[in-house]
Amino acid sequence: MEFQGKVVWVTGSSKGIGKAIALAFAKEGAQIVIHYEKEKDKALQVQQEIKEKYQVETLVIQGDISKEEEVLRMVTEVKNRFGTIDVLVNNAGISLDSRVVDKTVEEFQRVIDVNLLGTFLMCKYVGKEMQQQGQGRIINISSNEGIDVGYPEGMDYHASKAGVIALTKSFAVEYAPQVLVNTVAPGWVDTEMNQELSEEWKEKECNRILLKRFARPEEIAGMVTFLASSQASYITASVFRVDGGIR
Repeated sequence: MEFQGKVVWVTGSSKGIGKAIALAFAKEGAQIVIHYEKEKDKALQVQQEIKEKYQVETLVIQGDISKEEEVLRMVTEVKNRFGTIDVLVNNAGISLDSRVVDKTVEEFQRVIDVNLLGTFLMCKYVGKEMQQQGQGRIINISSNEGIDVGYPEGMDYHASKAGVIALTKSFAVEYAPQVLVNTVAPGWVDTEMNQELSEEWKEKECNRILLKRFARPEEIAGMVTFLASSQASYITASVFRVDGGIR
């Protein structure tokens, strides 16, 4: 198996895309760091599912990635448990969409703190460990909305995800040639986060997508595992859209 014995840390892996990514790596023999901020029960459920299906070692870890001291604590915990970190997937993120006239500074700042500052802190401290050990892969989850802005209500989310793409390219330069750093930019994905969307809205968005549907979380996970694999050994500082050809 491609990732037998490798240590893979997926932030925000208690549900949705993050859960699918964690399961995909576990299926290939990786030891998984399951990270959550608030939903401990769901994180433990992911751990149980991985243990039952794949019998690989796991660690459930809690922390706010937007706080430097918590990132440093988590890095220490993971290193103490596994001794190394081979793959980091920065998946954790939030959106707080609202009309521009109603959007508060606090809401805007929180989205930037989690999505952009959090990715920066994780790349900084985990990437440093990878560089010292002489190898590693970092895959940041951005969004196609960080490339082509869709609607003003999500401007803070869009700005944060555009920033993630810029961070990816900068960290790829900083950690070359030992660590490869890339971005996956999904479009609409059928996850819990999007369950509240109206059927009318979903239909309108599907009409913009060439494949006429939202992605399955497993389809995003497939691109992530590819970028972490030996087949992607000459890819860094790149952005991969997985959005069904949205127009």
